[in-house]
Amino acid sequence: MTNAPIIRTAIPLQRHQLGNYQVTLLGDIESGDGIQYRYILAFVEAGMNRPALYLCCERHRPGSGEEGAYRMRLVNAAMSEVMGNSDAWKEAEAFLTEAIDIGRQVLGLTAESLSPLG
Repeated sequence: MTNAPIIRTAIPLQRHQLGNYQVTLLGDIESGDGIQYRYILAFVEAGMNRPALYLCCERHRPGSGEEGAYRMRLVNAAMSEVMGNSDAWKEAEAFLTEAIDIGRQVLGLTAESLSPLG
């Protein structure tokens, strides 16, 4: 995955199960790619050791001209695409709600329920 976030350190804030995927919300992220991440939601399929999908909440660079303080970027093996912009994603729950919905659609898990882990 060429555009995957480079994570030096991060704190797992929440863990969930969604179908065959463990979903982890990361915060307090120190990156090695020059991007300022607020949150990263990683979807790891059972039996795999690397995420199949990331949804990243990234702070806009000053002077970017984009609306909202944050953008959501979807990254998987096939693409890296900005999904939208919002000030609301400053809050973990607002980001998590929208990112889970996008992840469900991309991975074809619309009928699966989300359950918290540990």
